[in-house]
Amino acid sequence: MEQNVEIRLSGSGGQGLMLAAGILSQALVNEGRTVAQSQSYEPTSRGGLSRSDLVVSEGPADYPLITGLDYLVILDQVAVEESADLIRDGAVVLTDSKMVTEPPAGNFKLVQLPMTETAIALGNRRIANTIALAALTALGGLCAREVLEKVVTSRSPKAYVELNQDALAKGWEMASG
Repeated sequence: MEQNVEIRLSGSGGQGLMLAAGILSQALVNEGRTVAQSQSYEPTSRGGLSRSDLVVSEGPADYPLITGLDYLVILDQVAVEESADLIRDGAVVLTDSKMVTEPPAGNFKLVQLPMTETAIALGNRRIANTIALAALTALGGLCAREVLEKVVTSRSPKAYVELNQDALAKGWEMASG
């Protein structure tokens, strides 16, 4: 991983973006990295713009807020405009192919995957965030698969452990295929 890596998980309220960012943060910390996390969401609990940002470094972060994105996940069209001007050349942008009908354009790698549709097929649309985490981690090599799986399993309610493990496997498969 480079010295500083800036990651944003974005979409709309109710998609579990804060939870997903917390899981990714923990996985990165477990691998010895320093992570500064910030978040922003509109006052509506469901449907409004929501995002969580991570600044990841090998040592202390120079600045704890996003200045340019190396990795961006967009799970809803409502979140495209807010991040478009922050995407660095060469970044990885992962979007939900159904929920983001007009993805940003630029000099970066755009990967569109049917994350919400896949989550519904697995049994619960709320695991699209877990599919996105696995796909992002696979695409960016952000942390070891086993580390992410361990954190997801430890933070999942018992009734959802198997579903989240299925979501992780599907996210890895989709990003690799």
